[in-house]
Order: sequence, then C-alpha cells, then structure tokens
Amino acid sequence: MNLYIVMYHYTRDLLHSRYPEIRGMDVLTFKEQISFLKENFNVVEMEQVLDALDGKCELKKNSCLLTFDDGYIDNFTYAFPILEENGLQGSFFIPGKTIVEHKLLDVNKIHYILAGTGNISELLNDVYERMDYYRDGYDYPPNDELFKEYAKSNRFDTAEIIFIKRMLQMALPEKVRNRIASDLFEKYVGVSEEKLAYELYMTEEQIKTLKRHGMYIGIHGYDHYWLGNLEKVMMENDVMKALEVMEPYIDKNRWVMNYPYGNYNEDVINLISRNNCSMAITTKVSVADIDKDNRFELPRLDCNDFPPKSNTYMNF
Repeated sequence: MNLYIVMYHYTRDLLHSRYPEIRGMDVLTFKEQISFLKENFNVVEMEQVLDALDGKCELKKNSCLLTFDDGYIDNFTYAFPILEENGLQGSFFIPGKTIVEHKLLDVNKIHYILAGTGNISELLNDVYERMDYYRDGYDYPPNDELFKEYAKSNRFDTAEIIFIKRMLQMALPEKVRNRIASDLFEKYVGVSEEKLAYELYMTEEQIKTLKRHGMYIGIHGYDHYWLGNLEKVMMENDVMKALEVMEPYIDKNRWVMNYPYGNYNEDVINLISRNNCSMAITTKVSVADIDKDNRFELPRLDCNDFPPKSNTYMNF
C-alpha cells in the first residue's frame, strides 16, 4: 500500500520574516497546499500508519502523512493552527538539543548563512579561506580534493551550495566546522546565535500543547548529527540522549525516528529497533510502500513536490 509522506521544514510568513530568503514554505502557500492534500489524499495520522505496519488495519488509497522536521517555532505558530482548523494531524520531529540547551544547531547556522548572503561565490571563497586558516593542527584533504568529492548538485541546490553544506555539516572535523560556521554566521547573519536559537525553536510548553491537541511527536536525534557517519559509541549516545530528553512527549514503547539529514546505517537501525522504535523515515525521494519497504527506511517526498509548488509527486 502506497503512502505519500510529505516533508516540511520552515513554514512561515516569509515576506515579513527576518530572513525572507530562507528556504521555507510561505504560510499562504502552506494553507493552499493543505487544502489540496485534504481534497486529493486521505491524510492519515501516525498511529494509523503504525497500526498498518503491524497488520492491524489497512490504509486507504492515496494515504498521506504530514511530517515536520527540526522543531521550528513557526511550525507551531503557523502550521499547527492550519492543521487543527482542517482536522489534520502533523508529526513533529524535534532535536533534543534545541529543548535542553537552547543552542543553534549547525544545520540552522548554515541555512541562515546561505539566506544572509547574496553572493555564493563570495561565501565559497570565505569557506576556502577559513578551511586553510584552521587547517593547522587538523588533518583534512586539500580544498580542491574536497570540492571534487562533495560538490554534487541535487534537485534543489547547486554543486557550490552542496559543497558548503557538506563542509559545515560533516566533512570537516567537528571543531573546525563549528568555528567556520560561527565565523560565517557572525559575518552574514548579524544576530547572535543565542538570540536566534531562542527565536527559532519551539519551547517545551509549545511541544506539550501540540501533543495535547493530537499532534504526533517523534525523535530527530539529540545534536542533529549525521548519525551514520559517527563512531558507534557516539551515535548510540546521541540517540539514547534524544530518547531521554523526549520521554515526556513520546511513547518509549512505540516511537518513530526521523534520521537527521536522512543519514543512517545498519548500526543505527539495529540500535533503534532494539529500543522499541516502530518506524523510521528518511530523505530518500519516493512514495513509501508499507507492504514492501523496510519500516526503518521509509522514503518521503518534499512539500515542494506538491501543488501549488509543482506536480512532481505525480512522477513517483
């Protein structure tokens, strides 16, 4: 049985936001898309999907599940009221660090750096300069070798943007990429990381409100790491720490994992399956088939694959 799992990140009033160039879905577009999905799909709840995976029920034709990554406050202020007005459930996956430490995740530093620059070539040069500056004492390949390996365009980003993302997400040593990201954030964004962190993420009370109103809360790691790239002990610590932090909001005997960056390996799957995870979602681009796909490797489509943004969903 096919299941269209839709992936959202930022949902906000882009025009009037502090950084209108951030890659997100404008609230008016979101409202229009929800109307389209409600009219053309059977929007299901996470609990129904879990029951279907366990053979307790069957999903209707053209079933659709709405998922929201990273715990952004605009999912609460803009998306949640629209979902509730339409009688629909959203599934919200929240990195534990945003609740406990109120620190800006690396993924969001990068988003805002990219939104803050009008010149990707200038930004790329800045990245190169800092990679050279911090190379002393750290062992990583020359810039041109890294560019050749990681600069691979995808359907949303150019090769240059992907390269910048990969350098600051996972390719460089963690201390180096943290320093470079903070340097660039200071130059291009113009607001303190602490202030933006408090503006960007949901609070504990807001997460409780989502749950109280029938929304689903899931696990998205603790530090939003590329879990499949971590040493096994570090990966296990991150996942278990996330489970501990998110315990008030989830059923620890039947929870759902959303891999940060869609990155995982067999060790990650083995760990979560041993700890009562019932299902996991990826960033693989396809329609999920819950009768055939591994329940810990379910693909998703991006919200930009559906009207009014596009009709790309029809190609799958």
